[in-house]
Amino acid sequence: MPNITRLPERQAEPEKITINLGHIDLGRIDLLVREGFYANRTDFIRTAIRNLLTSEGGSVSQSIDRHQLELGLFDITRADLEALAKAGEKLHLKVVGLARISADVSPELAEATIGSLNVLGSIQAPKAVKAALKDRIT
Repeated sequence: MPNITRLPERQAEPEKITINLGHIDLGRIDLLVREGFYANRTDFIRTAIRNLLTSEGGSVSQSIDRHQLELGLFDITRADLEALAKAGEKLHLKVVGLARISADVSPELAEATIGSLNVLGSIQAPKAVKAALKDRIT
């Protein structure tokens, strides 16, 4: 079975997102930045998100338990998948965080051994592997 490890804060490369804000909200953020409360807009937004996730932590934990999700970093290596193939098993992964499929995993091996990937967060995998699994990734 692949190795599941808890993902410490800021260990993996951050994922870039884009948001749209109204002019007034943006102006209020800029005012707080100018007054020195935050280093920049990004600092404000990251802090706001972390604070909200902390306050909603109990709900997140309950949802993770209810849906039987793994929280953290999930590395899927070629050796892991070859072991599954040898055992005649398929991987069904449900993770909150990051699922990484090694660069040396072929699309054929992935198709033969990965039954489903349900990832809330990010998936990092070779393009050909993602394409081969497109109907199994949710």
